[in-house]
Amino acid sequence: MNQPSTHDGGDASAGVEPVRIGSRLVGPGHPVFVVAEIGINHNGSVDQAKRLVDAALASGCDGVKFQKRTIEAVYSPEELARPRTSAFGDTNGDLKRGLELSREAYVEIDRHCRAVGIPWFASCWDPQSVDLIASFDVPCFKIASACLTDDALLLRHRERGRPVLLSTGMSTMEEIDRAVDRIGRERLVVLHCTGSYPSQPEELNLKVIPRLLDRYRVPVGYSGHEVGLATTLAAVSLGACVIERHLTLDRAQWGSDQAASVEPVGMARLVKDIRAIEAALGDGVKRVYESEIPARDKLRRTGR
Repeated sequence: MNQPSTHDGGDASAGVEPVRIGSRLVGPGHPVFVVAEIGINHNGSVDQAKRLVDAALASGCDGVKFQKRTIEAVYSPEELARPRTSAFGDTNGDLKRGLELSREAYVEIDRHCRAVGIPWFASCWDPQSVDLIASFDVPCFKIASACLTDDALLLRHRERGRPVLLSTGMSTMEEIDRAVDRIGRERLVVLHCTGSYPSQPEELNLKVIPRLLDRYRVPVGYSGHEVGLATTLAAVSLGACVIERHLTLDRAQWGSDQAASVEPVGMARLVKDIRAIEAALGDGVKRVYESEIPARDKLRRTGR
């Protein structure tokens, strides 16, 4: 079992090795890797999925993420039969099947992402889905918060030997410890997360970010489900090296995740502000800048 780190340096990120995701190094000292979570905001439409990919690219995002489930493996027959009215029918199964993209759909999405030049990957909710998504040679996997305690799924990801982003919403530190042990720290990024949709600011608990960094000594990011951008930017200031936010074409559109998502204009603003924060954080070494010298020469008081 993982134990709390004894690291007591001033910089919690010191000595943390970056993880390579595709052509990018992700970790302290490297640009924040911004992921647009498309998830199920495509509403079962490949055309809408591709429009979301294009919006992510235009916003300056570094990658896009989908979700993949084998419906009969993830949900019980009773759950699938539960009444639930949607655009796809009158049961929860109709909804889940209607939102699920087929292998053929992912062939088209993969082709589109490669054509426009943005990497994609997915949260896989069962081993069969891991195998399907792996066949597209994705640069990494995401493990959803709901799957953090699924040992069989964690081990299937580990067998694939690719970088993993582990989301930690709805989880205790002990559960995260166990998941990290199962996956291994090599090629691992831990994402702080609150699992409610949308998350309230008082439940984001962003100070957990440096705690996770110090405890596991791997890159740490933030997967946000809140409304607004300010708290996500605060996560960057606290050391998050990956940022994931849901992307939607219209927050008023039908769908369970749309209201907790960011529209393209907001996503572009988020990316721009993240880059400004990166520049503003600097290296922590106090210095006098050339631009300050004229003001210092004119205004500095000596007390004599």
